[in-house]
Amino acid sequence: MSGKAKVAGIIGWPVAHSLSPALHGFWLAAHNVDGAYVPMAVRREDFSRVLEGLRSAGFKGVNLTVPHKEAGFALAHEADDAAREAGAVNLLVFENGKIKGRNTDSIGLAASLREAQIALTGETAVLLGAGGAARAAVLALDALGAKEIRILNRNVSRAEAMAASLAPKIRARPTVHALTDWPRVTGDAKLLLNATSAGMSGYDLLNLNLDALSKDAAVCDIVYNPLETDLLKRAKARGLKTVDGLGMLMHQAVSAFEAFYGVTPKVTLELRHHLEAALKQ
Repeated sequence: MSGKAKVAGIIGWPVAHSLSPALHGFWLAAHNVDGAYVPMAVRREDFSRVLEGLRSAGFKGVNLTVPHKEAGFALAHEADDAAREAGAVNLLVFENGKIKGRNTDSIGLAASLREAQIALTGETAVLLGAGGAARAAVLALDALGAKEIRILNRNVSRAEAMAASLAPKIRARPTVHALTDWPRVTGDAKLLLNATSAGMSGYDLLNLNLDALSKDAAVCDIVYNPLETDLLKRAKARGLKTVDGLGMLMHQAVSAFEAFYGVTPKVTLELRHHLEAALKQ
């Protein structure tokens, strides 16, 4: 790495679990880019100050993970359509003195579900969560043709606010339900999608009884560390199709790498194997 290296990174709290450094490191090596990608653990209260410091230090930009996606959107000078629709960003690009916010999570999730051959046209999906990732998930499910998106969250009022803000922007019908409604609203769902941090390493497990799901349903978890979450393990044991979080991670990162380093990388099986190996370390 030279003094002219292009430097970017990822901000989260915590951030040690993130595979993004391994992912971008793989592409940096593959394309022989003079650059670096740095993980940074930043508390909520320090976020805006750190962001300004990185911009002043010449960083090309940063990816954002929990809990900074909505705060990043608020601080961006400009935002793309996906970011405005979601009210959250996972990518901030520092360019011409401005912070430009983008949301590539919805594109990444939709690409991952298509890759797994999950067909949602005219179908119902059940979504767990109401944060920044859940907002992107609503857009992805809508893009895949879902007829209805049933949103379940511990904080029902937050889910209602999310549904109300997104309803005018999507064709699917978003409905909100308490977690206790789970058995009643799940039977005809084609897909169960976890867009919360539950099940992630260091977090509580997602204790849902999957008996209510149809045998034809699929289960997707955007968590990728561990790769096979408790939710996916139990779904697989019931014979349900499962989709892990690596696909979304890889596909959403393409735009970020291009913005940071000026090269458009490809999502490959070799990359997946590299990240799977990194998870085992």
